[in-house]
Amino acid sequence: MNNYSTKTIPRATAKRLPLYLRNLTILHSKGIVRIKSKEFSKITQVPPATIRRDFSYLGELGRSGYGYEVGFLIKVFSELLDSYEENRIAIVGFGNLGKALANNNFRRNQNLTIDCVFDTDPAIVGQTVGGFYVYSMADFEKVVREKNIKTAISTVPSEYAQEAIDIVVHSGITAILNFAPDRVEVPDSVSMRYIDLTTELLTLLFFDRNYKKPSLVATS
Repeated sequence: MNNYSTKTIPRATAKRLPLYLRNLTILHSKGIVRIKSKEFSKITQVPPATIRRDFSYLGELGRSGYGYEVGFLIKVFSELLDSYEENRIAIVGFGNLGKALANNNFRRNQNLTIDCVFDTDPAIVGQTVGGFYVYSMADFEKVVREKNIKTAISTVPSEYAQEAIDIVVHSGITAILNFAPDRVEVPDSVSMRYIDLTTELLTLLFFDRNYKKPSLVATS
């Protein structure tokens, strides 16, 4: 259990914490022991003032003119995000996207593990695909309770998403990442995040067109 209260952290700040932790971990792996907010801003693309404000919600994490100790920040954010604890994850929908997520298996964070995958396609249910045994959605509740899984990733298309999410919620899972952009109904006790790949791509292209930094490549 960490010693930091999440009640005083704004939601916008909370969304940036995993980004900070990921980049701090990369810096640590490169032997960087200290960094200033201006330098960290260039890496995270978050304004220095926002970084300092986000960090201030967690207390005195650095010193003016000195910066922040990378190792200490990793410890703080890891405790806050409970990333020291193993988080076992179920994937619902084992099509192309589900396979890609399972094969990646969060290599940079050994505490995030794809533990089981589910589908309704009779062609793959009961088979081992890409190193994963594919369970039937009919067995979802039984399997995730046996494995004590509290997190699920759904790659089910929008037209079937509500039915799939209902099964996930009924099993007792309280954290769901949904790749279907259309909203679904879940109880207040369930934390749901949506990832719309089309929206993300359009946002990327917009920033590329309008906020692109000058090229560093010399031209003749």
